[in-house]
Amino acid sequence: MSASETRAIAPPSGDEPLALVSVHDLMPATMPAVRRTLALLERHDVQPVTLLVVPGTGWDARGIDELRALQRAGYVLAGHGWRHQVARIRGLKHRLHSLFLSRHVAEHLALSAAGILALMRRCQHWFQQQALDPPTLYVPPAWALGDIAPRTLGEAGLYQQVEVFSGVIDTARGTLTPAPVLGYEADAPLRVPVLRLWNRHARRRAARTGVLRVGIHPADLDHPLRGDLVEDLRRYRRLADYATLLDDPPPTTRAGAARHTTGHSA
Repeated sequence: MSASETRAIAPPSGDEPLALVSVHDLMPATMPAVRRTLALLERHDVQPVTLLVVPGTGWDARGIDELRALQRAGYVLAGHGWRHQVARIRGLKHRLHSLFLSRHVAEHLALSAAGILALMRRCQHWFQQQALDPPTLYVPPAWALGDIAPRTLGEAGLYQQVEVFSGVIDTARGTLTPAPVLGYEADAPLRVPVLRLWNRHARRRAARTGVLRVGIHPADLDHPLRGDLVEDLRRYRRLADYATLLDDPPPTTRAGAARHTTGHSA
């Protein structure tokens, strides 16, 4: 990773961290499960919610109308890659990442910096073509940004924020706000204890960083950690939008931050 600033938000004594809630992988095929997820969030009065849209997955006019309606209802749309599927594997590191972490969705990892920017630009342009508000947040699939420096992101000026596995990059400042992420994608028996252990550690870390991300996938309601998800929605009520991290920025310190290729199946 290249050097950039790391920002930590310290909550007041006894206060809970800010919780940034997102629903991943909006595609035509996942929208029935997404609707169920949004209904659950509405029942628990969870707002704001950021929706991660994958553009290149066959949206038709009815699907675009639904995205516009969600935007009008107050949901924030973010860019989430292009197809959410790798076109090719680039090297041993990418192959291992796909096999053990990202399950062949980390499409950035096969690309050069120029290719990553082209994909991000294509994603943003799609929103504009569909008369959707252009996203200010971009989340690479599997949170795997690939081989690109924060300075390059800033110079491109495409998105105000880019979310990676370790937190959220403010592209204009070149800063990273560390934010542990909770995940519930326990779609295999081995993932249940692994994710529970990971989430326990993330909750402890969030008490120090002051920010926590709740990353929900469309099928999570059908997985064994549904109860854990609901409990976290009840526990963390200091809800915020990602853009909150751009307002009144906290004190910063210099640290290596954002050439980030680590992630998992998001």
